[in-house]
Amino acid sequence: MTDLRYPIGPMPRVNTLSASARTAAIDAIAECPARLRAAVAGLSDAQLDTPYRPGGWTVRQVVHHVPESHMNAYVRLKLALTEDEPTIKTYEEDRWSELPEVRSSPVALSLTLLEALHARWLAALRTLKGSDFERTFRHPVLGVLTVDGLLAMYEWHSKHHVAHVTGLREREGW
Repeated sequence: MTDLRYPIGPMPRVNTLSASARTAAIDAIAECPARLRAAVAGLSDAQLDTPYRPGGWTVRQVVHHVPESHMNAYVRLKLALTEDEPTIKTYEEDRWSELPEVRSSPVALSLTLLEALHARWLAALRTLKGSDFERTFRHPVLGVLTVDGLLAMYEWHSKHHVAHVTGLREREGW
């Protein structure tokens, strides 16, 4: 049986990407807003409020989580590019997912936010030079990460949560 928590497998941990892997990661990040929008298209409020797995977040919580997480990634990128190995702040994503606005806001708000955020993020990513991808930041839990490592992580993240929604739709016949 597939582990419903990790429908595309666990998050990779890499420090360096090849030029082609870097391009693929940026392309996956670029595709994320449209893929997430398509994944939730036509879902009712009852379906949006269905957990993607037993004990997991609802589809609505997943949709609101993605831009929250990607905002943090965008800020981490900017910090890594402008400071010498900054220590970033983590955030309590499970607690964020329980806030009333996450539980009740229309997903369209977060889908629009994700599209705008990704436009800015991609504008930044597509201007980087080779050495920029080697720049680092310090994560309090994961240790030192490179911009390449951030790219790999968010390529995975962009696909991971879309797969939560599409997997649920497939299992439920939606």
